[in-house]
Amino acid sequence: MKKLLSILLIVLLPLALFAQRGAVTGKVTDASSGEALVGANVLIKGTALGAASGLNGVYKIVKVPPGSYTLRATFIGHKMQEKEVQVLAGQEVTVDFVLEEDVIYGEAIGIIADRAKERETPVAFTNVEKLEMVQRLGSQDIPLILNTTPSVYATMQGGGAGDARVNVRGFNQRNVAIMINGVPVNDMENGWVYWSNWDGVADATSSIQVQRGLSAVNLATPSIGGTMNIITDPTQLETGFGLRQEVGNDGFLKTTVTANSGLINEKLSFNGLVVRKTGDGLIDATWTDAWAYYFGASYNINPNNRIELYAIGAPQRHGQNSYKQNLGVYNADLAKDMDEYDNAALNTFSEVDRKYNQTWNNVDPSYKGKQYWRGKEHDRYDPNFINERENYYHKPIVNLNWYTKLSDDLSVYTVLYYSGGKGGGTGTYGSMRWDYSLPSRRVDWDATIARNQGSETGAFGILRNSVNEQWTIGAISKANYKLSDNMKTTFGVDWRTARIFHWREVRDLLGGEYFLSKSSQFWPEEGKRLKLGDKFDYDFTNDVDWYGGFGQVEYSTAQITAYGMAGYSIIKYKHTNHFKKGADGNEAVLEADPIGGFQVKGGASYRFTTALNAFANVGYVSKVPIFDNVISDYTMTIADDPKNEQFISFEAGLNWIGLENKLTTKLNVYHTTWKDRAVTRGVTALDGSEALVFLSGLNALHQGVEFEAAYQPMSLFRLDMAASIGNWKHLDDVNARYQDYSTPDSPEYQYNLYIEDIKVGDAPQTQLALAASVYPIPGAFGQLVVRHYRDHYADYDPVTRADATDRAQSWKTPPYTVMDFHAAYTLPFNLSGIKLQLFAHVFNLLDAIYVQDAVDNSRYNAYLVDGKIANPHQADAAEVFLGLPRTFNIGLQLNY
Repeated sequence: MKKLLSILLIVLLPLALFAQRGAVTGKVTDASSGEALVGANVLIKGTALGAASGLNGVYKIVKVPPGSYTLRATFIGHKMQEKEVQVLAGQEVTVDFVLEEDVIYGEAIGIIADRAKERETPVAFTNVEKLEMVQRLGSQDIPLILNTTPSVYATMQGGGAGDARVNVRGFNQRNVAIMINGVPVNDMENGWVYWSNWDGVADATSSIQVQRGLSAVNLATPSIGGTMNIITDPTQLETGFGLRQEVGNDGFLKTTVTANSGLINEKLSFNGLVVRKTGDGLIDATWTDAWAYYFGASYNINPNNRIELYAIGAPQRHGQNSYKQNLGVYNADLAKDMDEYDNAALNTFSEVDRKYNQTWNNVDPSYKGKQYWRGKEHDRYDPNFINERENYYHKPIVNLNWYTKLSDDLSVYTVLYYSGGKGGGTGTYGSMRWDYSLPSRRVDWDATIARNQGSETGAFGILRNSVNEQWTIGAISKANYKLSDNMKTTFGVDWRTARIFHWREVRDLLGGEYFLSKSSQFWPEEGKRLKLGDKFDYDFTNDVDWYGGFGQVEYSTAQITAYGMAGYSIIKYKHTNHFKKGADGNEAVLEADPIGGFQVKGGASYRFTTALNAFANVGYVSKVPIFDNVISDYTMTIADDPKNEQFISFEAGLNWIGLENKLTTKLNVYHTTWKDRAVTRGVTALDGSEALVFLSGLNALHQGVEFEAAYQPMSLFRLDMAASIGNWKHLDDVNARYQDYSTPDSPEYQYNLYIEDIKVGDAPQTQLALAASVYPIPGAFGQLVVRHYRDHYADYDPVTRADATDRAQSWKTPPYTVMDFHAAYTLPFNLSGIKLQLFAHVFNLLDAIYVQDAVDNSRYNAYLVDGKIANPHQADAAEVFLGLPRTFNIGLQLNY
């Protein structure tokens, strides 16, 4: 009874306190354009009261005690503004804000980060502001905040922290440009993004903008599926401190500390963040042990010059769940309910659990063997088990930005950046003892250790690290010149160079005295006895040099905004192998000729009225192939004539604001053709040497329609919607011929792929998201998010479709719906400037069981009969990851 009374007191006391109070309302607009600023923050200084501006730029702060206050309005890229207000009981007072763009910082955000502007930039884009991230992300990997964006699909894959992936318009993240403060972070060798490297970015993010399609980014970096630009928190103008404590299921614990100095002597300001995160993991053995940090500093040299320094990183370790399973292993009932699943497969793939992870097993804690990583020996994470797959990495990035306004017409923005990286991933090597007690084999650590301990010839099998150490330095410099009141031009350079070191090393000898290896041609013929930390298997260095330039012209009037841009880049690859000999007996070196790529694109936006505008854009990209498609470190060959991939894209849309500015809608269509997707084959040349040949003709079409809407009929309720329908498919069969003289009598080879009209896999082609938000009392927020997916074809490698009689689509996973719930409440107390907020997140509210990732015709987990796939392109032939079970995250936020 006492607990119940306490709860009622907490709920009802604020209602009593708010009686006979006043309200403050108004509109926040941009000074130059007069446009409403959506998402501007308006706060009453010294209190916990505040509101964000809605779709029409209108904000409303209710239940304000009578008295005199200072209102503060802020919006990214704009100068903060304060106004005094007198609030009377039972009355509403109107205070409007007209915010001016920050001449240096505001322009820099738009130019360096290429941020699109509402009703001006002719591309399809979505903004996710900090408030929305705080309300919905709940310490998930940062791509998952984008799942309410049209044509964007992000999953946690196997469930390990930082192992998320994102797909935009059917393109995986190799073809999506990911940038932090305008600096590209895609891997320089293969274009991938490893989100575990940026585990703390979400806590330091001020805004994310996703530009779908070719985007308005004018870097030489081509973005095909889209561009995701993450803007970190700018340095704050006011002193402050924050503490955020979170707890969740499976031992999740996260502590975030923030601090900012405020503006010192009108010149200097800085802020920082430190995060500590630990947890056992929802999926078996996917524990996490992570830190993250962020530091930002700015110095106003004078009104026309500003320098900034940003540093961010996330040293972390986590257990991984790398291998998908046959559906029956995770949930037999779900498999039985599918018509396309052969129940006979359950005799082979018996059910374990939806949290099953193949890549770990128990070990006798009496085994005290050390593990080697990051240059020294360590104890195991847990004495009772060993992860076959563990990731450990630290990839800091440091930016030094200089913004200078040389005249009223000319500004220059330069970013120098450094990114380093050190870490790797683990796996087995050699002959292991296996545990077959479950449907998929796992390492039997005890049996492996016992065999190694009894061996007089060294360990049979070991645990290895695949190490990736790297550094990248680069510079982006852009000059913005105003040709007239209506026309401006931007031109600049994009330079970067990277050196990446790859090797394998002994992580754990698993009871052995040593491990015998003959990996290097420089070692004695009898091989080398390896100890912990010794390199083996491979050891090489890759160099990537990138030089790019671009130019853009933009024309803008009250009704029209149009732009055109062109960019050209040259990429050069070099490979130095420290284990293999070249013709001269020294380390083998392969150096490819420079390869050029370019992009040309443009678009226009026309504003019919203040409420309606239309846009269209078109572009062509010739994209340089990734490193592995030019140089093979396995065969030590260089492609003779590497071919660029070609992308042609068109997009058009309408944006409308109606119902007295209470409804905002966006509708657009897109059509992207991907031609000559890179496919290589290793062959023997006429002179007997190894070679790589490019095979062309693999073409795909990505087209669809996207829709967004937001409706806020009152300050207490808001409804957001996002929907997309795609049609992604391969266009043609591939018929190619090439020469391979490994068989001199018949060197002519025919290469055929039968993929015409086969759908592109890896993401749902139909998506719908709804978010209903309520604000019942000041400081309280609740939101229900409902997401529905269908037409998700399992992923596959197109080069496997070589059977002329097989024209079936890849397996289409069942449609599914998942719900998330978010809530927060800012306590209506001001304790000497301290504000407290309680928050909670529940993901997969109804604990739905569904397939989120799938691979067609699995090489490892398909149901076989007589050694062949029994039912090609059916559910029992696929391997999958299920969506994560229900999880929760609750906590307390303290701000001062």
